[in-house]
Amino acid sequence: MLFRFSFPFTIRFFFIPPPCILLFVLFSFTCFNSTEAYDPLDPNGNITIKWDIISWTPDGYVAVVTMYNFQQYRHISAPGWSLGWTWAKKEVIWSMMGGQTTEQGDCSKYKANIPHCCKKNPIVVDLLPGTPYNQQISNCCKGGVLSSWAQDQSKAVAAFQVSVGSASTTNKTVKVPKDFTLKAPGPGYTCGPATIVKPTQFLQPDKRRVTQALMTWNVTCTYSQFLAQRTPSCCVSLSSFYNNTVVPCTTCACGCQGNSSQSGECVDPDSPHLQSVVSNAGPGKSSITPLVRCTRHMCPIRVHWHVKLNYKEYWRVKVTVTNFNYGMNYSDWNLVVQHPNFDNLTQLFSFNYKAITPYGSINDTAMLWGLKFYNDFLMQAGPLGNVQSELLFRKDKSTFTFDKGWAFPRRVYFNGDVCVMSPPDAYPWLPNAGSRQVVSLLALVMSSLVALVLYADT
Repeated sequence: MLFRFSFPFTIRFFFIPPPCILLFVLFSFTCFNSTEAYDPLDPNGNITIKWDIISWTPDGYVAVVTMYNFQQYRHISAPGWSLGWTWAKKEVIWSMMGGQTTEQGDCSKYKANIPHCCKKNPIVVDLLPGTPYNQQISNCCKGGVLSSWAQDQSKAVAAFQVSVGSASTTNKTVKVPKDFTLKAPGPGYTCGPATIVKPTQFLQPDKRRVTQALMTWNVTCTYSQFLAQRTPSCCVSLSSFYNNTVVPCTTCACGCQGNSSQSGECVDPDSPHLQSVVSNAGPGKSSITPLVRCTRHMCPIRVHWHVKLNYKEYWRVKVTVTNFNYGMNYSDWNLVVQHPNFDNLTQLFSFNYKAITPYGSINDTAMLWGLKFYNDFLMQAGPLGNVQSELLFRKDKSTFTFDKGWAFPRRVYFNGDVCVMSPPDAYPWLPNAGSRQVVSLLALVMSSLVALVLYADT
């Protein structure tokens, strides 16, 4: 249950006994906490892990484990996913294809044939591209990188094969693993228990025969931004041609300088030791923790929405995504923007576009991402650390207006995480009717002014 309030409303005071207050607080906390992983723009988004037993062995079984990323706009980037679980009994992994465990564990009791892994709680990672063909299976060997479902469904699936020993050999006695964990590559995902479902059916290559798994169970993992990171990872700044006010990202939007418990260390771009600091966080080291350029907002990513031009029947917006993270190149990034005029989007320059319609026929949400080999790779902080595009919208006379911040987005996501927006009362407002000549003049100078103010903001 979510609590919604409409303003203005009348505040009335009642005497509430202390025990009732305590119950209300606990109930409210439970309600809000239970909806933490729910995303209103992707209500059915999850990662589903399907475990199919395809054959029995003398002491266990062979299974194909397939991971489907059903999230519309949240992908898994390098260094990739890692999947863990706890065996129900004393199972071991004899061999694997398409994946490997990070540790072998204690296999000292085996004298001749040594298992691949003897750990009670193994952790499996994907194999790297270029793995020999005799170690591959279908949909493996991508380095743990998975595309989002909306960007590329063919690259949103991963799989590996595992031969399990010291296990039961019938579908009535086999025990499903428990306590599944998924890191992609950091925390944020919570996995439910394995549930036995109807066996998966497989269509053979000749498309004339259908086989099925001997036994199948599913595990569903959902994402929570609150669990993934303590602070937000992006913010939104705003500007327009009709007002000289540039709304920067709010101060301390993703943490404050000097507060290492919140935002970590930041890097001064004018520091003479910049190169050595950045190189220490380069390839081969963890890129999960951001190494952020020192700014007022301390966000690794800033999205700037600029209302650029006004035509008779159209209006134009410029969107710029800037990377302030010295520790990471964002590959296959994506941007999700919610605005009521996306059903009238006419033309888009240098970005891909797909409509996200979580509310059925209401088309007010767009997913934007870079063109392959052109701008799908958002470079580290620096002169090249930005991508930009322009959007041309057709005016709908029944709804279009520049008044009261209508031209600015309602919600913005970067790589599936919600970005911090400025309060609506800070948006650039449309001048009154007596200032139309000023508006025309501002349209000519705003491009250079926006660049200067944004540079000062950093």
